[in-house]
Amino acid sequence: MAYEAGLIGEHASILEVRRLIERVARSAARAVLIYGETGTGKGLIARLVHQQSPRSTQEFIDVNCAAIPDQLLESELFGHEKGAFTGAISRKPGLIEAANGGSIFLDEIRDMNLVMQAKLLTVLDTQRLRRVGAIDPVEVDVRFIAATNRILLSEVNAGRFREDLYYRLQVVAINVPPLRERGDDIFVLTEHFLRRLSSRYGRVIRGLDNDVIDVFRRYRWPGNVRELENLLERIFILEDENTIMLKHLPVRILRDIKEGEKAGQLSEIGETIAKGNVDYYEATTAFQIKLIRQTLAATNGSLTEAAARLGLSRHALRHQMLKLDMT
Repeated sequence: MAYEAGLIGEHASILEVRRLIERVARSAARAVLIYGETGTGKGLIARLVHQQSPRSTQEFIDVNCAAIPDQLLESELFGHEKGAFTGAISRKPGLIEAANGGSIFLDEIRDMNLVMQAKLLTVLDTQRLRRVGAIDPVEVDVRFIAATNRILLSEVNAGRFREDLYYRLQVVAINVPPLRERGDDIFVLTEHFLRRLSSRYGRVIRGLDNDVIDVFRRYRWPGNVRELENLLERIFILEDENTIMLKHLPVRILRDIKEGEKAGQLSEIGETIAKGNVDYYEATTAFQIKLIRQTLAATNGSLTEAAARLGLSRHALRHQMLKLDMT
């Protein structure tokens, strides 16, 4: 994701995130918590909070807590004194000190162990830290921006996250919506990425075929904005056409749509059964009508395309529609 582009989108949920970024950035808050699924842009939002704050002229340090082994994390964050442990041949300030006056982004904070969580809480409360092997503390002025793709309260209840640290971080929280809940933002983002990729690869892809537009609307995008960007770049690299077509999409996307819709249909049938007094003929007829109507809507009324999607011949689909009185 391009930081210089800011937060792309026009959906109400994204407008609210922008508003929160602006308010939080200007505030004196020492801790900010960002919630969001993988690929929603938590790192981008953390950087925007820093860039829009009075701290923007100082350092922004990015730390992935899940990528650093537990035995090294304390030394990386807090630093160490010479001789503090084997291999500590000189004093080394930690990343928190390096961010003094600025911001430090602790991504995937849920993966930080309980001992480190306690030490972090002390720094948040006192703005002082003690390097590994040191006697005297060091004063720091740092904004801590933490992010997680988990519900931290559930982690607290499971004993994997400190309750006091949770409430310290939760004072200011920004919830980033998943791509599937952002409506037509998917096409705003697609246009943005296509422009960037056209510049990078020196050729133009004009847009999406109608079938692809339909797929993009129906797909759940588990990898969110990052998945969309990576998919478009893959197409730029591997395909030659100037329009993205159905054949360019990975099979797994079409398979996931079918499986998701099938699960939704089964859930709907289950709810109907649970209500009792089910009329088999009436229920199956209603289901067939709904399925055919949805397929026709997705193919802009094309009987030929709808029949192909349903695994029928055009004649068989037409015959079924007459049986169902769908004239």
